Amino acid sequence: MFFQLYGASSVFQVLGWVLVFCGLILTNEIARRTKAGGIFIFIILPLGLTIYFIAVALGATMGAQWALNNPTYIHMNSWFHYAKLYAADIGCVGFMMIKYKWGIGKKHWFRAWPFVIVGINILIAVGSDFESAIKGSLAFAQTGTRWWKSSEGVWLYGGWWNWANGIAGIINILCMTGWWGVYSSKNKQDMVWPDMTFWFILAYDVWNFEYTYLNLPTHAWYCGLALLLAPTFAATFWNKGGWIQNRANTLAIWCMFAQVFPMFQDYSRFSVLPSLYQNAGNMTALDMTHINSVKDFLATGITANPSTQGLIAVLSIAINVIALSVIVKRSKEQKKNPYTNEIFVGTKDFEEAMARTDMEDVKAARSGN
Repeated sequence: MFFQLYGASSVFQVLGWVLVFCGLILTNEIARRTKAGGIFIFIILPLGLTIYFIAVALGATMGAQWALNNPTYIHMNSWFHYAKLYAADIGCVGFMMIKYKWGIGKKHWFRAWPFVIVGINILIAVGSDFESAIKGSLAFAQTGTRWWKSSEGVWLYGGWWNWANGIAGIINILCMTGWWGVYSSKNKQDMVWPDMTFWFILAYDVWNFEYTYLNLPTHAWYCGLALLLAPTFAATFWNKGGWIQNRANTLAIWCMFAQVFPMFQDYSRFSVLPSLYQNAGNMTALDMTHINSVKDFLATGITANPSTQGLIAVLSIAINVIALSVIVKRSKEQKKNPYTNEIFVGTKDFEEAMARTDMEDVKAARSGN
């Protein structure tokens, strides 16, 4: 199994997953269907949280106990979590500008914004993957084991799987095609990217799941499975072509929730550990924060089982290579640049997404306006 779901907590662990999955779908619908909902969730709420984050950081700097003991400060204080939250939120605001034609959202060049922000988000994760690989190698040279402790007190097991998945992430960026083929939907509820078909979505989901499994292992049950499946579910059944908007919205929403309430996934009955932590019992990330040396960590009896990490890493790079191969093949057959042109024209995914677009906006985009 990928995750340790057994015992008295298993019912709560499954319930927690269902709540997160349904909650993300519901809040995404509020954000995408109503302008007021989008403004509140992606502009007003992040501004309020920024004040909270600054207050916690200043309080911790001054040695205030309330700040030093704050869950956000203890469990969510790494550069990655803040970078991911704000990058995702900036992406959401940019997508709203495109679909509502606010400011530079009217400009043709800004249609490439989704590619830019998604590429940045992927590179943030790739950097984190490479960081874990390097620190795992350094730990092995110093201690004979690949365990290393992150700034948030979580013990990670870095290895070749991180290098492989990081490379898969870079390939995944190249799998985004038709950069300027981004349009408003007829009802102005969505930003639609028709050329982002199931090939990219599958490659991205496998890559990102592996990223969370390797680098956010105590959160992967939620930010790996629930968070990835929610936007894919919506795009599959009622929001064709809107996957990237769904993904950005749910990611930003989840990051805000997790940043303020890390205890939900870190040290509650809803917490879930991956199969990596063998013999861990009910151990959670909170317990790990009190163990500061590799020797003490190994003394707990926990052993590593990275077999699943390696398996998914192979799948991640293989699926991304296949997706890129399909893109190269189609671009050669059509004699088109896959990044300045849409190359999935005629496929079921593409045509269903195009049927939802505002054709006036499509004409404007294709004329360079």
